[in-house]
Amino acid sequence: MLVIPAIDLMGGECVRLKRGDFAQKKVYSSDPVAVAKEFERQGAQMLHVVDLDGAKTGTQGNVAVIRAIKEAIGIRIEVGGGIRSAAVAEEYLAFADRIVLGTKALEDISLIESLIKQFGSERIVVALETKGGKIATEGWQKTLDGDFRAAAKSLKGAGVSELLFTDVGRDGMLGEPNHEMVQELANLGFNVIASGGVSDVSAIRKLSSIGAAGAIIGTALYEKRIALEDALKAAMPMSNLTKRIIPCLDVSGGKVVKGISFENLQVVGDAVEMGKKYSDEGADELVFLDISATKENRETMADVVARVAKEVFIPFTVGGGISSVEQMRKLLILGADKISINTAAVKNPELISEAVKAFGTQCVVVAIDAKRVGSSWKVFLKGGSEETKLDAIEWAKEAEKRGAGEILLTSMDKDGTKSGYDIELLQRVSLAVKIPVIASGGAGTLEDLKTACVEGKADAVLVASLFHYGELSVKEAKKYLAGEGIPMRL
Repeated sequence: MLVIPAIDLMGGECVRLKRGDFAQKKVYSSDPVAVAKEFERQGAQMLHVVDLDGAKTGTQGNVAVIRAIKEAIGIRIEVGGGIRSAAVAEEYLAFADRIVLGTKALEDISLIESLIKQFGSERIVVALETKGGKIATEGWQKTLDGDFRAAAKSLKGAGVSELLFTDVGRDGMLGEPNHEMVQELANLGFNVIASGGVSDVSAIRKLSSIGAAGAIIGTALYEKRIALEDALKAAMPMSNLTKRIIPCLDVSGGKVVKGISFENLQVVGDAVEMGKKYSDEGADELVFLDISATKENRETMADVVARVAKEVFIPFTVGGGISSVEQMRKLLILGADKISINTAAVKNPELISEAVKAFGTQCVVVAIDAKRVGSSWKVFLKGGSEETKLDAIEWAKEAEKRGAGEILLTSMDKDGTKSGYDIELLQRVSLAVKIPVIASGGAGTLEDLKTACVEGKADAVLVASLFHYGELSVKEAKKYLAGEGIPMRL
């Protein structure tokens, strides 16, 4: 779960309010840029910056300060407060990573729809704030009649995926968040960022356990009731199980290949040689995917699998063109430890159950190739060439229900781009199932691996391009993640 320090601005100063009351203002610093830099130094990955003047009046009074904050730090910022038009939204999105809309989002759904279409749902956050059980607007000065659940469902229909929830009555009071409402909104399918009342590590752990995507902390940090370092640790995965680093060999014609979004494949090496290399380097597991087998209507290359199995001494997963229990048995005899099924499982979901019955849940991996279509992700088959009507998250839940031991989740949009994993998709699936989820598609930096494990809640990260082209070694990846507090087998 992401821990996000808050910087609330009034007249260019860093302040905090109690219960949203502008009359109960306390100034903590006249240098918000210095505050931002200190949060970054302490390990924050994102800042929540609010123009309280803008929230109150609808006129932006702190744009220059906010821009200065962004220019002074290297981490992401989300900006909110009085963003009530497309022009203001676009002004902030020119330099900020995401924006938070409140009042206007509830009054003008069409504005939200157009902004999501233009910038993507991951950059548009909607603030849903309640006060005395009613929806609060205009800097929490007014309330609207109507149930927050109805408002949430309306936002969901507009394509909103990121929701900032605040119980105004708890904001700045150093109590605890409204966990019930946070969980209810998370269950509706939102990435929920909780705000208001986050004051100790137990609150952070509980928010993480109920599925919150993030927690905003303000007063507790400024009053030194909690250290940011402790908050970040509390938000880390609670499991003591080590995370896994898994090189992936996409194989075609006996050679390891790599492309972008499943296209423009280039040969990068020999499957046997590369498998042995990664095994010797200390990879936790190896995945071998015969990516053209299903398209070409043939079985997985058994001879290549057998040769790779003789050279590796780590768990070895094989997939591609597998459509029967008999084929699985043959590959397991040749040396595979797990079998990955994709197209055949979608065509015949009972195959998952049959495989589990024959070999046990630990042997069965269901691979999901997902691509964003509108506001959701659809499952694609046959090496990404055939679109289905299946929702990726619902299919993951069905695979778990049928006994699958793991989900291998590949973002087709991110595959080979080295622009980072699709964290929104990864987090949605990870929260929807209890079995391990392997993140695949988009690794470009060490931080991407960390983000997949922490924000995306992945149990393992699949890596191809970074390792294949020598930009990073397995050892370097493990050392970095271990240094970031992520359990690793070293």
